[in-house]
Amino acid sequence: MALQIHQICRPVPSTSTSIGSLSSCFSKQSIVAGDIHQFPSMMVVNKKTGKRKGLSSSVTVRSSLETAGPTVVIGEVTEVCQNTFWPLVNAAGDKTVVLDMYTQWCGPCKVIAPKFKDLAEKYDDVVFLKLDCNQDNRALAKELGLKVVPTFKILKDSKVVKEVTGAKFDNLVGAIEEVRSC
Repeated sequence: MALQIHQICRPVPSTSTSIGSLSSCFSKQSIVAGDIHQFPSMMVVNKKTGKRKGLSSSVTVRSSLETAGPTVVIGEVTEVCQNTFWPLVNAAGDKTVVLDMYTQWCGPCKVIAPKFKDLAEKYDDVVFLKLDCNQDNRALAKELGLKVVPTFKILKDSKVVKEVTGAKFDNLVGAIEEVRSC
């Protein structure tokens, strides 16, 4: 079973031209030479119902291929970076947000990833995000107090309210259920 992740953050090749603080967070396909467009919003979309919730943004980027802001799809896991994490958490509003902080070399991270994807499909009222705690995202990992991977941060109203360290699936499900019920 292949893990499908809706990616928001991919390194920008050094040959592309970009503007704004989000420029390091988008692929060459998203940021290319062209007209300057307003980055209109960060979006959260419920995959099942199609309902959308947006967050205004005043960041400007050069884009001729994509003018809409990054989108979180409920029912899928969304890959974030340090530049898109907080705007997407804020766009989630009062929804519970679960962040999987992982590294590509971590064995337990790889084992729990498909189960994390299954949780995203199960809970249609929760936003599921993944953060690769590599060099590019070190500042956010430090800000969130990462000590071990995998670590799962559960947020409500843009505040971390629970943390599960290690690939402890039952503990993660219990923490999600507890935060959802509040």
